[in-house]
Amino acid sequence: MSIQKISNATDTITTTQILRDGDHETMVSSDGSFELGFFSPENSKNRYVGMWYKKITVTTVVWVANREVPLANKSGVLKVVDPGLLVLLNDTNGGIIWSSNTSRHVRTPVAKLLDSGNLVVKDANDDDPGNFLWEIFNYPTDTLLPGMKFGWNYKTGLEVYLSSWKSKDDPSSGDFTYHFDPTGYPQRVLKKGPVVQFKSGPWNGLRFSGTPNLRKNTFYKYGVVLNKNEAYFTYELLDRSIISRVTLSESGVSQRLIWVDRTQRWEVYITNPTDNCDIYRLCGAYGSCNIAKSPVCGCLDRFLPKDPKGWNLGDWSNGCVRRTPLNCQNGDVFLKYSGIKLPDTRYSQFNVSMTLEECKVLCLKNCSCTAYTHLDISKGGSGCLLWFEDLTNIKLLSEEGQYIYIRMAISELELKGKRREILVVSLSLSMGMVLLGLSLMVYLRKRKKSNHRLRKGGRLGYIFTDDHHDENHNERIDLPLLDLRTITKATDNFSINNKLGEGGFGPVYKGLLEDGQEIAVKRLSRDSFQGLDEFKNEVICIAKLQHRNLVKLLGCCIQGEEKMLIYEYMPN
Repeated sequence: MSIQKISNATDTITTTQILRDGDHETMVSSDGSFELGFFSPENSKNRYVGMWYKKITVTTVVWVANREVPLANKSGVLKVVDPGLLVLLNDTNGGIIWSSNTSRHVRTPVAKLLDSGNLVVKDANDDDPGNFLWEIFNYPTDTLLPGMKFGWNYKTGLEVYLSSWKSKDDPSSGDFTYHFDPTGYPQRVLKKGPVVQFKSGPWNGLRFSGTPNLRKNTFYKYGVVLNKNEAYFTYELLDRSIISRVTLSESGVSQRLIWVDRTQRWEVYITNPTDNCDIYRLCGAYGSCNIAKSPVCGCLDRFLPKDPKGWNLGDWSNGCVRRTPLNCQNGDVFLKYSGIKLPDTRYSQFNVSMTLEECKVLCLKNCSCTAYTHLDISKGGSGCLLWFEDLTNIKLLSEEGQYIYIRMAISELELKGKRREILVVSLSLSMGMVLLGLSLMVYLRKRKKSNHRLRKGGRLGYIFTDDHHDENHNERIDLPLLDLRTITKATDNFSINNKLGEGGFGPVYKGLLEDGQEIAVKRLSRDSFQGLDEFKNEVICIAKLQHRNLVKLLGCCIQGEEKMLIYEYMPN
């Protein structure tokens, strides 16, 4: 990216001053954090007015004025004109390339670049933010800076949203936009053109329901403001020495990035969407997406596929239906479902003062009400959130998931009670068999010789023992065992961006260990027919067949139902 060097820098321009592209002039905030001037993207001769960070080595443009109408050469002039407009002129013919807007006149208009990165047009003698004529914080491009209000001003009708660049070399509006949607109840929405790609789930007082990685931390704070005048999301940095931003990439990925001086580059802190389960409505109505399973889509408990044939063929768009239809006149009940991303709230209503019991009574009275839960979980739970359409966009979360009460036929509650009685009787009958079973098991274990045994070999690994017919020729194979948390972190929670492919027994992901080693993780599907014995056989076989022309097996992971093989990563 080509940036002009500074020969004359100021944080303010008046009606008697200009920034001329050919004169190498720029605006610099008083603390030196941000700089505004003319630039050209790499591999482009077009010229733009933009703003970037001044204190870092990698030129990072965070706002562009004339993104849709570039200058063809170094003939641009940026100036303030009466009654208070900031305009970009083509110095060749005086034509206006880009202009701010305002509905008010002031006596002495100036443009000033604030330390926050907000370029404002205001009266020279009035520093009240409420009286600014215009500010770029209301018109971002692809970057959300600290202090921006990402959302809606109901009084002015203004929406602040992000729009991706078309490419790294073209800052014009790309295919993707990112919005704060207060319809029903607030959630963040990613679109490709008019088509929704991702919804974050509703705000719950702590975070958006579907973004469990958004947690309280030590370097920035965030929150949602919702009242009759405004609805928006915002964040503030707790330490001004930290440089962090939220961007929407040209490929449609929202990321929080942090500048790291040690590496001299931007590091990813949070990404959305994170995996295939973040695809909007992937599993249809009353379907639940579980990234740890293959296939990822399943029906909620007590629900069945609406189109079983299509479902088995991987078409989940028709979703699921209750196995027992509702009968509102005869009475319905609500059953609790836990550990999920809350459904799409486009067709929802809320009340901030109701208790959960009052919420239940209100929902029960309305046959169109399909579910309810707490509105805010930040202080133990308060308020009421109600759904009035089929529930979609549900995702199973391994942690930080919420609960919801879904409307069901009363017979489902009766079936649940009968199953409990059957379970008690079954347990009573089974207790008598336990002692006999234990005795028989001890006897059989003494007689049984296992051809393959897995013995614990230390804190960091396991020893696989291959016992052949002759016990004197047992071969011990030391193979490190990596824990699930390490693998999850290395693959960015098995991100779709790290997926290399998928075979008969499950997908393969690229990962990066903390020591910098690249790995390939073969994650065996829970629905595959490869049991523990077959898994052990494969490990032993591959470990013994190490060859310079074979990918090296580095270790394995066995935890709960997870079985994974970790290989060295080889490109292509």
